[in-house]
Amino acid sequence: METMQGLKRTNMCGELSAKDAGKEVVLTGWAAKNRLLGQLIFLTLRDRTGIVQVAFNDETARDVFEKAEKVRSEYVVAVRGKVALRTPENINPDMKTGEVEIIAEEIRILNDAETPPFYIEEGIDTNDALRLKYRYLDLRRPDMQRNMIMRHKVAKIARDYFDEQGFLEIETPMLTKSTPEGARDYLVPSRVHPGKFYALPQSPQQYKQLLMLAGYDRYFQIARCFRDEDLRADRQPEFTQMDMELSFVDIDTVIEINEGFLKKVFKDVLGRDVETPFLRLPYQEAMDRFGSDKPDTRFGMELVDISDEVKDCDFKVFTGAVENGGSVRCINAKGLGSSLTRKTLDSLTEYVKTYRAKGLAWIVVEEDGLRSQITKFLSEDTVNAILKKADAEVGDGILIVADKNQVVYDALGNLRLEVASRFDIIDKSKLNFLWVTEFPLFEYSEEEDRFVAKHHPFTSPMDEDIEKLDTEPENVRAKAYDIVLNGTEIGGGSLRIYNTALQQKMFEKLGFTPEAAWERFGYLLEAFKYGTPPHGGMAYGLDRLVMIMAGCDSIRDVIAFPKVQTAAELMTNSPDIVDDIQLKELAISLDTEEE
Repeated sequence: METMQGLKRTNMCGELSAKDAGKEVVLTGWAAKNRLLGQLIFLTLRDRTGIVQVAFNDETARDVFEKAEKVRSEYVVAVRGKVALRTPENINPDMKTGEVEIIAEEIRILNDAETPPFYIEEGIDTNDALRLKYRYLDLRRPDMQRNMIMRHKVAKIARDYFDEQGFLEIETPMLTKSTPEGARDYLVPSRVHPGKFYALPQSPQQYKQLLMLAGYDRYFQIARCFRDEDLRADRQPEFTQMDMELSFVDIDTVIEINEGFLKKVFKDVLGRDVETPFLRLPYQEAMDRFGSDKPDTRFGMELVDISDEVKDCDFKVFTGAVENGGSVRCINAKGLGSSLTRKTLDSLTEYVKTYRAKGLAWIVVEEDGLRSQITKFLSEDTVNAILKKADAEVGDGILIVADKNQVVYDALGNLRLEVASRFDIIDKSKLNFLWVTEFPLFEYSEEEDRFVAKHHPFTSPMDEDIEKLDTEPENVRAKAYDIVLNGTEIGGGSLRIYNTALQQKMFEKLGFTPEAAWERFGYLLEAFKYGTPPHGGMAYGLDRLVMIMAGCDSIRDVIAFPKVQTAAELMTNSPDIVDDIQLKELAISLDTEEE
């Protein structure tokens, strides 16, 4: 094995250009390809900045040429040589360094390599489990390295921007107290306090509120957070937030500062101009129009309420939904009527059933009349009223769901996304930002038979709704706001409760006795007695934001070492068993059967 002794890298592979012609350089990296063409060898050398071609020819010393012949894919090498311009016919416009090549004078093989289990190149079609098992090789691929570099740039811009806005970066603890609200905590046993546990933070929420009470005015942190919940494409058990809190602010101030950040980060990283201010949609309007609190507004197909048009018809499915306090709503798949074959409609019917809808009614408007399975149950006037309300024309397909409001929202909101995706009607070049505001403060959990916080128990109700806390808790709106990009929530926040009495009232409405509230949150309630300023904040999911900016389908592609669906890491095989002595030190006994 050779070493770097006597050599010092002068340049990265991807930064050389025609202006470097004639320069002697020392490059290091991995061999991407090695082509032997008679008395010529062309070695493609790669590092995180890109690739460059290294040439060995008949002027190369024989021992150097022979050593170059031995180089295989992924060998680690150092090369010394001179930068030369390629002849016009040999310029490679697809390479950043395509105008030049390195005429090698020396090569050192610093380490050999076994044949990788998959190609180290862009856009590989390889099983995800294999990629994650050999994640260190997957991360060597150029597209993955671009993602990691982009993530770094976003974090760097965030730190600089919020520093300019007067924020202080302050770290909050990773070992915290478990609280019962929200997702499950990851618990950490304490050796020095047998039988007691820390929790890993789901967010720095309470600490950052206490920092406002402590007088720091504006706080920022890129914080690691943990939630023991089921995974999907945009969730991981450990994730990263760009977290902030501000004192003496209103919603407009928080929004304006964060619109400025998003405008800057998209311009500096992607070169994309983002128009501000963003659209603001109250929660109920978002649900009524899009069936979602994170609507994708890059296309139409908005929900239409046809409850009044069908409430007196003879079709029991419709009238029953309205009588039971629900609704009948539809979307108009404009111009897609001919594509809505019976097979397609049957598959869409099965699709909405996954969102608890009992079925899907439909009317397709064709040149020679209507195609539908329900018009025989409806009068001509009712059918015409539906078509008018839905703005239906020849070639359109009306898709209808009748049920409880939440079921209708879920089913139709997801159906419009499914139809748009299947028929490729989304303009993927758009960046549609919007704020969703005025969320409900509570939502009712049938599983727990009580109200739970829509966001978290520290969110302030809107001033005009405070009097409804005792009489109409389901109608209390929150001073909450989410930022949505192309149908994905990338961040959210709220103005907080800063009054002890109101915070105690909030805990009461969530089912806590005064004793239980003080046991769990006494430190916060106690702190509120000592002069708490009005404050609010928000947090971005850094992983989600970078995922969208990088054009990826999963946050796993922008996280260096992610987990899989079972919350396991395939590379290190964690979680894993530990030694009995470790359990004994922690006073833990496992109640499991040996397999």
